[in-house]
Formats: sequence, structure tokens, C-alpha cells
Amino acid sequence: MEDPTTANGDGASPRTVIRCVDLKKLYRMGEETVRALDGVTFKIHAGEMVAIVGQSGSGKSTLMNMLGCLDTPSSGKYILDDTDVSDLSDDQLAQVRNHKIGFIFQTFNLLARTSALENVGVPLFYRGASGREARDLSRAALTRVGLGDRVSHHPNQLSGGQRQRVAVARALVTEPSLLLADEPTGNLDSATTRDMMKLFAELHEHGATIIIVTHDEEIAQYCPRRIHLHDGKIARDFGGRDSEEPAHAGSGESN
Repeated sequence: MEDPTTANGDGASPRTVIRCVDLKKLYRMGEETVRALDGVTFKIHAGEMVAIVGQSGSGKSTLMNMLGCLDTPSSGKYILDDTDVSDLSDDQLAQVRNHKIGFIFQTFNLLARTSALENVGVPLFYRGASGREARDLSRAALTRVGLGDRVSHHPNQLSGGQRQRVAVARALVTEPSLLLADEPTGNLDSATTRDMMKLFAELHEHGATIIIVTHDEEIAQYCPRRIHLHDGKIARDFGGRDSEEPAHAGSGESN
């Protein structure tokens, strides 16, 4: 991961990875206009670990799609790593996703008939990496998440927690600007969930910028910063450099 304290000019202030300015997303449902996002503004700096929290209908899934360059806003700006992605074409958005974002999904999204090593190498294949380079980088990513001895195993030979670690390694392998995790512990038991959140905390300590989208307040408690959404608006933002109040994380218990 890049040094989070560089690239802002003075060598001390963390660079801004994400800047959202008055993001709005409107949907027409018959005669009605639904405001899925209604004026969302925030920044996320390099090296932050942030939970975006909200119940069904809060706008968090819409915001996740926006942050992951899977959708574009009806109005407002979304700047990712100095690139304004608000009005990019589908092909341009695909390029941004491939180069700047590592995705981690609740359902793992692994290829059943391929090894852990080959699953991790999929994003490198789309980048045109050579076979040897892809193998070396994939092996290093698996080692980083504690699966260096499972590179030849297929998904059905791995536990749920190990499959999610493969998914994390796949997200890490391209050294993205942002790790975006969508309910990453939703299919895991409580003990494995704690192990997975510990892994995220370790990646955060080593400089990764991580956003975890969740409806689960207990998962959100692991993140130093929490952004709560309600009815398409930010209801509360605390624990971050530019936030309204401090927060503490790491235990998974309520403060």
C-alpha cells in the first residue's frame, strides 16, 4: 500500500483518497421520485478505516455502488484519488475499478474450479500481467492474509473464513487505492468474523484505506470512523479527521 502521509504536498498531511460533494441519486418510480442519496458530502483520507452504516433504505447500497464506480450520481461530484469519476463512461469506470478499487463481497465470488492462487490472480489477468508475474504477486497476497500454505486449494477445500481471506487477497493483489468491503462478514460465524475484522485492522495498520459497508452496528464498532446514513443523508459522521466527534474502535463492543 502507498504511504498514506504523502501526496498532499507537505509530506505530513494524509492525502485525500475520496471526496464526495453533494452527491444525489434520484430514481423515478412511476409518478414518484425516490431520493436514494440526497446531498451526501464527505472526505476519506489515505489510511482511514471507515464503516458506512445504515439499515435497508438508508442509501448505503446506493452509496457503495457510487464509491465502487458501479454507478454514477444524478448530480454532485465523486473524486477518487484525484480522478473525477462522476461523469465517466462505462468503459472508463471499468478501468477505474480495475486499477484503483479492491472489492470484497459477502458471497466471496470465487471461481469454484480454480485454485486460491488462480482466483487471486484474476484481476491481474485483466491487466495483462504475465503468468509468472501473476503467480508471484498472487502468492505474496495470499501469504499476506495468512494463506501461504493454501495456494493450491480450491474453494470447496477451504473454510468460510479462508474463502473470505482469498477474496481479501484478490482485492489486495493490484495494490488498489481503496479496499471496498460489502457486508464482508455476513456469511461468517462470530469467531470467524472476529478473525476477519482483526485482519482488516492489521491491513489498516499497514496503511490500507478501507471502507466497510454494513448494517451491523457491532461490525461498525471495529472501525475508527463511522458514517451513519438515514434517508439518503449523513445522519452522523464521527471518528475521522474531518468528523464532528472522536470515536474509538477495535473491540467490536459498544463505547
